[in-house]
Formats: sequence, C-alpha cells, structure tokens
Amino acid sequence: MAEKKIIDVTEQKRLNDAREKGIPWKKWGPYLSERQWGTVREDYSEDGNAWDYFSHDQARSRAYRWGEDGLGGICDDRQRLCFALALWNERDPILKERLFGLTNSEANHGEDVKEYYFYIDSTPTHSYMKYLYKYPQREFPYRDLIETNRRRSREEFEYELLDTGVFDEDRYFDVFVEYAKEGPEDLLIRITVHNRGPAGGSFGEAARLHLLPTLWFRNTWSWGDGDPKPSLREAAPGAIQASHHELGEYWLYCDGGPELLFTENESNTQRLWGQPNPSPYVKDAFHAYIISGQGEAVNPARVGTKAAAHYLLKVPAGGSKTVRLRFSAAPLKDAFRGFEGIFKSRIGDADEFYGRITPKSLNEDERRVHRQALAGMLWSKQYYYFDLEKWLSEHKSHPLLENARHGVRNTEWFHMLNADVISMPDKWEYPWYAAWDLAFHTTALALVDFDFAKEQLLLMLRSLYFHPNGQIPAYEWNFSDVNPPVHAWATLYLYKMEQTLGRADFRFLERSFQGLMLNFNWWVNRKDPSGRNVFAGGFLGLDNIGVFDRSAQLPTGGSLEQADGTAWMAFYCQCMLEMALILSEYDAMYEEIAFKFLQHFMWISYAMDRLGEHHDEMWDEQDGFFYDLLRLPDGQAMRLKVRSMVGLLPLCASTVFEGDAVTRYPKLMELIALFRKRHPELVSHVAPTDEGFIGYKGRRLLSILNQKKLERVLAYLLDENEFLGPYGIRSLSRYHLDHPFTFWVGRQEYKVQYLPAESNTGMFGGNSNWRGPVWMPVNVLIVRGLLNLYGFYGDEFNVECPTGSGRYMTLFEVAREISRRLSSMFLRDPSPGSGQAGRRPVYGGAARFQEDPHWRDLILFYEYFHGDNGAGLGASHQTGWTGLVALLLDYFGRLDAKTLLETERSRLAARLVREQVGGENAGRD
Repeated sequence: MAEKKIIDVTEQKRLNDAREKGIPWKKWGPYLSERQWGTVREDYSEDGNAWDYFSHDQARSRAYRWGEDGLGGICDDRQRLCFALALWNERDPILKERLFGLTNSEANHGEDVKEYYFYIDSTPTHSYMKYLYKYPQREFPYRDLIETNRRRSREEFEYELLDTGVFDEDRYFDVFVEYAKEGPEDLLIRITVHNRGPAGGSFGEAARLHLLPTLWFRNTWSWGDGDPKPSLREAAPGAIQASHHELGEYWLYCDGGPELLFTENESNTQRLWGQPNPSPYVKDAFHAYIISGQGEAVNPARVGTKAAAHYLLKVPAGGSKTVRLRFSAAPLKDAFRGFEGIFKSRIGDADEFYGRITPKSLNEDERRVHRQALAGMLWSKQYYYFDLEKWLSEHKSHPLLENARHGVRNTEWFHMLNADVISMPDKWEYPWYAAWDLAFHTTALALVDFDFAKEQLLLMLRSLYFHPNGQIPAYEWNFSDVNPPVHAWATLYLYKMEQTLGRADFRFLERSFQGLMLNFNWWVNRKDPSGRNVFAGGFLGLDNIGVFDRSAQLPTGGSLEQADGTAWMAFYCQCMLEMALILSEYDAMYEEIAFKFLQHFMWISYAMDRLGEHHDEMWDEQDGFFYDLLRLPDGQAMRLKVRSMVGLLPLCASTVFEGDAVTRYPKLMELIALFRKRHPELVSHVAPTDEGFIGYKGRRLLSILNQKKLERVLAYLLDENEFLGPYGIRSLSRYHLDHPFTFWVGRQEYKVQYLPAESNTGMFGGNSNWRGPVWMPVNVLIVRGLLNLYGFYGDEFNVECPTGSGRYMTLFEVAREISRRLSSMFLRDPSPGSGQAGRRPVYGGAARFQEDPHWRDLILFYEYFHGDNGAGLGASHQTGWTGLVALLLDYFGRLDAKTLLETERSRLAARLVREQVGGENAGRD
C-alpha cells in the first residue's frame, strides 16, 4: 500500500511557516528566567559566592546585569522587553514578583525553591500556554522556611511550604495565566484568579488580591555600553506604549481601566548600599507604593522603563475573577473584540496538536502525564546572555590583561559569548544550561519541535560556545568541568528522525560531526592521560556517586580510571561510527574516519577487560561487574568495588547494525580485514564475528558486553535487592544499605552507602544524590541499550526478571518493564486493592497532592526519585530530562516486540516518526 500523505494540523503549519518562511511565531515565548539572582552571571563578589552576593531580598531592588526573572512571564527572544505577574495578598511583607527559595547555606539539602507552580500546557510555537501559581492568602512564611531548614540536619526531611500550614483550610489563590497568539506579535493574556478558601471564618467570605501585570525593559543602559534607554508611557487610559530602538513599538492594553504605575528598572542604591538614588523612581517602587503606601515612589508623569496595571480584586470564596490584557506590535482600536473566541480557537489548536502526536493506546492519565511533561519542557526555555570576555574584564580577571586577578571562575573561557534561547534543566534551580542535560532535552523536544531541538545541539558546537581546544562547556559554575559525551547520540537520533520525514538534513549532520570530531579528540588528548584507552573524565554528571570527589585531586594521590567515563567513550565511538557511515554515502573519505572510530571502540573495550585476568582492569571476573580503578603513586592498582551506575553504563554502549551495513563500504571492509589480521586475539576477545556477534537476521553488534558478561551484569540490574527498584533502576545497589563500601586514607574514612533519597554529604553542594535514587536519563539509555540488544539476540535470549523470581523475559520485555516502572511514578495507582489506589508515587505522603482535586492532576517532574518509593526529590521542575518520560510513553505506546525485531531499523524509525508527526494511520503500510 502506498504511504499515506501527512496532512499537517494548524500548529504544525505554524512550525513549518517558522522554518520555511521565517514567520516569527517563536519570537515571543516563556524565555524569562525564574531566578536570575544567585547566578554566576550576576556575581561580582571577591570570593565567588554568587548566592550571598546577589540575594532574593536584593532582587526586588537591584537591577540585573545579564537577565531578568519573573512569575509566569514571557519576553522576546533576546529578552529586551519582558512581561510577568506581581501579586500581593495584603499580608506579605514584600510584593510577590519572583519565586522564593533557599540558598545552599540556608537549606539542609542545598538550594531549593519553596513555591508551588505548574506548567500546564504549551504548544511548540507558544501559540497557547497555560501556567498556574498557588499563592497563599496568609503571610508567606519566608523567615520560617529559612530558619527551620537551617536547623535541620542532612538526615532530616526538607521543610516544605506545605509543612508550614500556610495552605491550611484551602486559604489560597490559584492564579492561572494563559497566553494565546492571534498572530506572531499579537498576544492575548488571560489571568484567572480562583479563591479556594471556604466561606466565613476569620478571613471572611471573600479574599482581596492586588494583581499587577507588569511590563518592563531589561536594563541594558546602565552599564556603560552605550545602549539607548527605551521607554514605556501611558498612551491612553488602560494602554501602555513601549518604544525600543531595536524592537520598535508595542502596546499593552489592560481591560477594565486599572490604575497604571510607572518607574525605572534601576537599582535602589539608597536601600541597597546607603547611597543617594540618581532618580527618585527605582526598581522596587511598586512594592513601596502598594505595600508601604508611598505615593511618591511612582512617576506621576507616567513614563519609565517598568510599568504595571494595578488591579484590586475581591474574589469570593469558591469563586473567581478574570483579568484580560492584550500585547501587540500594532495599535488596536478594539483590543478585546473576539477575545474569548481567539482563546477557544488556540486551545482547540493545542488539543488538535497533542491529539495528533500522542499514541492512541495511552489512557487518560498517561496522556495527561505525556502532555504536561512536554509542556514543561517547552516552558523551560530561557534567554541566556553571558559575554565572558566582558564579564571577566569587569572582574579585572581577563587572562590577557596585565595584573589580572587570579582565582576567578571560567577565566579560560574568555572567548565565550552566549546570547540565545536555550532549554534549561530547571528555570529556578538550574537557570543555566548543562551540556549533557541539554542533549537529553532535545530527544524529547523532537516529539514537538524538530527545529528547536536541532538548534540546541548545534549551539554547543558553535565557536561562541565551544572551546577552541574542542571542549563542550559543562555548566555555568564551571564550564571546564566534564559532562558525559552524549551529544553524538542525540545528534544521530535527531538526524534519523528527520530523515524519515523525507527532509534529511545532511548539513546539520555534517556540521555536528565536525564539531564532535574536535570534541572527541579533546577527550582522547585530555582525559586519557596514560594513553591506555581508559578515561578519567572527572565529574561526569554523576555528582557524588564515587568514593571521592572525582573532580578534585585524589586524597591518595595517583589517578582514577572511570568505568563510566570509559563506557561513555565507547558509546561515543559507536555513534560517531554510525554517523561516519551515513556521511560515507555522500563522500567516501568518511569510510576511513568510520574505521578510526571502530578501531577506537575496539581498543577501549579491550582496555576495560583484557585477555586473561588482571588486577588493573575494570572488569571483575569474580564479581561479574565493572568498577572504577584506582591507580596509586607507587604503581599499584585496585578496583573500588562499589556496585553503582558506573558499572551499568557499559550496558548502554550497545549498537546494532543491519547485516549489510558494513559490507557496502569497500574501503572500510579492507581496513577491518587488515585490523583483524594484525590483532586477531583482540578481535576474538572483543567482537568475535563468528562466535555470537552476528545475530538475528545477520545483524552485527558492537558492545562492551559479550553474552556471558551481559548475563552477569543483567543479574545485578534485575535484582530487586540490588538495582531494580519498584520505580526504575537505582543509581547505587541496595546491597550497600547493609554493606557500605569503606575506604581508609590514613585516619580518614571514605564511605559509600545506599541512600535512596537526599544526599547526607555536602559534595557538589549536597543538593543531588547518585547513591541510590532513580535518575531518568541513565534509565532511558539503559532501556535503549536493552532494545538494541534485543534486536540482535531476538526472542531466544531470555533472562530472569526480577532475578530469583523464576519469571523469564526477552530483553524487549525487560526494557518495557523498566519503562513501566519509571512511568508508574507519575501515574495514579490503578489497583483498587493496593491501599494506594489513585495515588501518584511521585508525591509520596503529601496528602494534598494525592487527594485534593485542585492538586492531584498537576504533575511535577523532579530531578530524581526515591529509590524505594518513587517520591520526587531535588529540583521540582527538572522537566528538562525527566520529561523523557514522554518519550518512553510514546515509544512503548506505539511499538511491539515483533515489529521491533522483524523490521529493518530505518523502516522502523520511519514508521514511528511518521506516526508521531502525522498520526497513527500515517505510519502504517
């Protein structure tokens, strides 16, 4: 049957128009950060303590240098003009203009936001978006949160906002913010405030709320850069006109005739430093006007660079009030004509879009999780501006200056200029990109926006980000730290997906490949100091998983050879090999490059487990597991026998090729034959092509694990007393709960013990933990590895799952079972007799989240999860990589074992992608 033509839905047509015609549908979006204070960019301190230098308390009065933050806000794609909410409940000591959270020094488990807000919906062009902020009617307990958390030890739970009692009796507002685009630069804004409180009582039947939708310019004029000062002014009653030398003219129309307030987005130097203000109108003027009653704080001339519409709402208990605004690049005569109809149309477009891309097999709750995960990823975009050369010069620490200050972070990155919309891990806790997080983000974002996903990967390989030596920047606090090299995998994934839509972007693949080649060589030259094809990456994203801080000098002296770093490099080789083969279709020279990566892979695999038994290799034959290797200054070596994710990552380095994938390339075949002749023992040990590395349908396997090793590692992986938790694969074996690993250096004990929840050490700030919890990204890579291995071994290879249960599964069934456990963290328990019916494991014992109809269907995508009960831990809006649950739901919602096993890989990918983009009928023959 002929392939069915894909008929695009309305939102997909907008994406096409943005890509093909340059129509700026994405110019305005949720690109405003949720925390700019406490970031490295704003840190001009002597000691580099960013949290203390620019605090939450200062943020309301102090102009930012590099960005802006706000509540449920939007801005243009260069963050010149911003819009967000401000609120006051007539009890708080400050105007609520931004989210509050604790710094590292204040909290018992590191920095942590102490607010409840939710990304409910978004289309990829942001033609429709919905956000919810829960605002208490009682005084916000700022001091209580700080003091109680400061008193608690690392062994105690964090003290959360719900624990303070501020939401008791449902005395709070649900503040919904919705955006709908009539055109690329015509945005309708609807703010609906619900009073969830009961009638009567000490607070009365109604509750008052001051609502201030706020429009302001990022301050670009106060730093001596010569930028002209823009302006906001009252254009008519209820209308604000914005003028900017680059953006042009915009109008904000405010329904209902609210009072308009104006001031400047400039620091209150009097409050901050006891110095006279150059202007009487400063950043915190609305706080002074609304809360302190200082009428003189706002500009009576009704001009400035920050403006707000002041609505005083009296919201009845159980009722709601709605405020309407419209933001446009053209003046409008009747701004609110057809307002509700436009919203209805855009919500319909969003429903149509997600109805198209979501597998029909998903039930209502799975569809809810799938959509909110993707909405959260789309809301987590942020304009990120950081000119390192300028920043270092302002710190008098530019390395090319005479008498430059030493000890300032990131001095070796003076070439860097970042000024783009970037997908953030979490716009409050991690309002800066992290290289390996970003690679994972793109694979899920590709479900909704291929173009944005590709742009994100290319950013990290551009000269303005990429270091001249080939290093990819890690993260803001230390760009020179090392994240796992997963960009090649993400690049290959995106290329293959788009190829199946008939628009293979060869230029994207080749541009990426050139940058990745430089990065691969950086790894080989910088992170394999002994030249033995074993790698000591350092941090590698797994924070405190090791015995020692792997980014610091070892207390023993010597060096650490990391099983995870070496496995990551094997995985890197496989992806680069596959890309080189694709590029060989266009230029035969890539055949030799493909061989380079095949050869690298062989030597790396051999280095992890050489012929015979050796005490100085990562594979432990007695245990049947991979461990980090510690090399001491006297030449001795020992394995650090911690059963952790470090030893499972070799499982991820498993790639399958169709039977003719290599034989089509004569030069490559010639080089492989020569290599086999020169190194027969290595080939027979690592990839015995006649002894198990030719599989189902003649497929070839590249894997660190032969079948014997695979069986032994899987026995640990699938043991519920080791790695297999009820909600996914734990990062550390539960065996270490009763059998902690201890290592002594002199009189200093180093211990690794199973900790299913938060960390009890201060390593990496103490705010993340790889010693037991479940982490979504590495789980997804394990699932990928198992599916690849299934395509090779087929139905004949079965393993006991769980280990010791007597139940045997194929590797497809194992992958699906792990995916089911991961997804079930977010889903209501469907078992009526379980005692947990209707509860979401991610919310643990939080009764309000489990039972309250205004909370229970709002999903938070945490940074990581309790290894035994699935409760969410760490950053609460890490949709960036935890949003990968959408990818798992999508994949297993479409795919069955027989189709995976019998279908040639490229045809299978084509079917899945056409279904994702064109609906399920589009992918069927």
